[in-house]
Amino acid sequence: MASVETSSSRPYHIIIFGGSGFTGQYVVEEVARTVSEGPSGTLRWAVAGRSKAKLEKVLEQAAGALSKPELRTVDIIVSDVKEPDSLAAMCKQAVIVLNCVGPYRFYGEPVVKACVENGAHCLDISGEPQFLEGMQLNYHSEAAKKGVYIVGSCGFDSIPADMGVLYTRDQFRGTLTAVESFLTASAGPEGASVHDGTWQSAIYAAANGASLRSLRRKFKYQPLPVVGAKIKRRSALFYSNEVQQYAVPFMVTDPSVVKRTQRFLAEEQQESPVQYGAYVGVGGVGNIIKMLVAGMMFMLLTKFNFGCNLLIKYPEFFSFGLFTKAGPTKSQIKDASFQFAFYGEGYTEGKDPSQGKPDGKIRTLVQGPEAVYVATPIAMVQAALTILNEPNVLPRTGGVYTPGAAFGKTTLIDRLHKHGIQFSSHLDEHAIDLLPNGPHAHCIICLPEKNWHEIGLVEV
Repeated sequence: MASVETSSSRPYHIIIFGGSGFTGQYVVEEVARTVSEGPSGTLRWAVAGRSKAKLEKVLEQAAGALSKPELRTVDIIVSDVKEPDSLAAMCKQAVIVLNCVGPYRFYGEPVVKACVENGAHCLDISGEPQFLEGMQLNYHSEAAKKGVYIVGSCGFDSIPADMGVLYTRDQFRGTLTAVESFLTASAGPEGASVHDGTWQSAIYAAANGASLRSLRRKFKYQPLPVVGAKIKRRSALFYSNEVQQYAVPFMVTDPSVVKRTQRFLAEEQQESPVQYGAYVGVGGVGNIIKMLVAGMMFMLLTKFNFGCNLLIKYPEFFSFGLFTKAGPTKSQIKDASFQFAFYGEGYTEGKDPSQGKPDGKIRTLVQGPEAVYVATPIAMVQAALTILNEPNVLPRTGGVYTPGAAFGKTTLIDRLHKHGIQFSSHLDEHAIDLLPNGPHAHCIICLPEKNWHEIGLVEV
């Protein structure tokens, strides 16, 4: 069982490292909102980073925004990712370190190393597959020996997708074999904006695709077994009847994280793996034109160092204003939201997945507030609170895990639901129309003797 107790030498349940960063300040506010959810109704926490003055300013702002003057007295730890001794000193004082310092490919590993060596669990919000998988390759064994949990991608990348697939599987009465997710996002009258730190991570990931492929070969994985019908990959651009707009493959970390979770479940728990495809709605023709132009420039420029430098220097120009150095305004954050729709298929109870076509379909939804600066802090903090409150249902040993592998048996989904990231289920006529034999072919309303799992149509 994970060690989650504070002590005189390890006084803090949580230390937020990088609390003065653009995302870190929102994590600080989210921790401040949830102190009563810590073990025995209290949470001992501190903030850490290079600049004490900047951290004091963040705490001052949070005290005013949340009407919590006590935040001005939260402890501050000065620690620098480039100074190993300062990282070690920080990690020795924490049960869990929430690492908000990116890009993780440059600054993430020293924090993971310090946490493993000094007995602190570590959560990050990385959307960078090369970093995430590199940490698994290099630190899983040592973390397992130390009883330390390192859980990456604990923000919008990739808790909604990873836990959404598990939720869909659990709602399906039978063997779920494949899931496709469709992300759509909405913005208010001011439009959408994301701080350019996320943009930089995407640039470095695109520029280093070959090294990621090389890294993956080192795992020497055997292909995961395909259960049931093989999922059909969509084209690079298509009109999605599911979300009633054009869609493209979702080129982020979600597919790799979900696949790692499914591998863990298949190899460690002998569960049937679920195939997964991820897509994102891009709207109408006007958005497609922008996306194609931006995408071609992006892929071309990331092939050269000078191109990467141009992209980093002028994020607004090359992203048509989506990524900015200033980041979103408060009203942009307030008015934004996201929705994942998951469409799954499988074999209902009593049916053999090795025989015939899937005979059951399910639809689930995950809905939440603005993804990057509201949903991400919620997901990260609730993941940390899950470790603190439910150590007995985490994986048997420490190690480097995905969210689904770490939290699949916990109440994390319930915790997220209470904080505005909603997992829900309902009968969906559109999903009925997608059933193999046409509308109402297996609807429990029409054929109750089929014992359909509420037809397996679920909203997340």
